[in-house]
Parts: sequence; C-alpha cells; structure tokens
Amino acid sequence: MTGADRLETITKESRALAQDVVDSFSQRGVMIATAESCTGGMIAGAITDIAGSSAVFDRGFVTYSNAAKQDMLGVRETTLSAYGAVSAQVATEMVLGARRRSRADLAVSVTGVAGPGGGSDLKPVGLVWMGLSGPGDLTSAVELRWDPSWSRDLIRAATVHAALEALIARLDD
Repeated sequence: MTGADRLETITKESRALAQDVVDSFSQRGVMIATAESCTGGMIAGAITDIAGSSAVFDRGFVTYSNAAKQDMLGVRETTLSAYGAVSAQVATEMVLGARRRSRADLAVSVTGVAGPGGGSDLKPVGLVWMGLSGPGDLTSAVELRWDPSWSRDLIRAATVHAALEALIARLDD
C-alpha cells in the first residue's frame, strides 16, 4: 500500500470513527474537549465535521507552542524543561488542563514529532504521546510510534485516527 493509499484509508476510517464518536457520546450525554499540538486542531476538526457535534464537543485547544501549552492549558514550565514538549508528562498536563478549562467529561491530548524534521534519537519523527482524561480522574498517557518514513500528513492522520479510537474505547470503559 502506498503512502497516499494509506492516508486515504485512514482519513476515510477517521470520518466513520468521528461519526461514531458523535453518535455514542450524544446518546450518553458526554462532552469532549481536545488539546492538540502536532495535529494542530485536526481531531477537533474531524469531530466538528460531523453534523450534530455541538451536542458533544465543548472546545478544542490548539497549543502548538510551549507558551500556548502554558497559557491555555496550565502546563508547567518545569515540566516542559524537564521532559520536553513531546512527553507523557506534558500530554498528561495538557489533557488535565483541557478538562479543567472546559465543560468536558472526557478529553484527549496529543503532542508529538510529525516531521519530516525535528526528530532526535530520543524523540524520533513519528513519536506521539496521547493523553486521556475522563470521569473519576482516570487519566493516562499512551505512547504512539508511527513509521518515521511516513509523511507528515500520514503521521498526523494516524494520530487523529488513534485519538478517535481512544475516545470511543474510554467511553466504553
């Protein structure tokens, strides 16, 4: 499968997942917030592309810079300095900030290296950390590792897909 074919498939599947998110969350009266860095609002965009999403989507935070993560989500400078923006710790603080600064019952955050540059040995292109936070203070951070040879578009699309899947899985917990 070529990169373009993979991107088309993931994008199509994400549309169906976003519809699932809107339908499932609407049936249960659950609100969502997103906190995004490497995807630049694409998760929020996927959800709000679906008619009826206003019943489940409260808000999205696009916090591409470290300053935005601090200002909008309350990510601590000490956390950014100690672990870097692409870390479990920052993904966790992002998702907790999104929940605190919204009316959401469930939030997702992503921070990563989408490439093609910007990677390092410790944090290669394709590394993404995703945070999830839901009722009862259930918060977790999950490491995603996409193929570093993938295009920036494909890494970002795969991250959106994973975030939508994670939201559905967390709702079903």
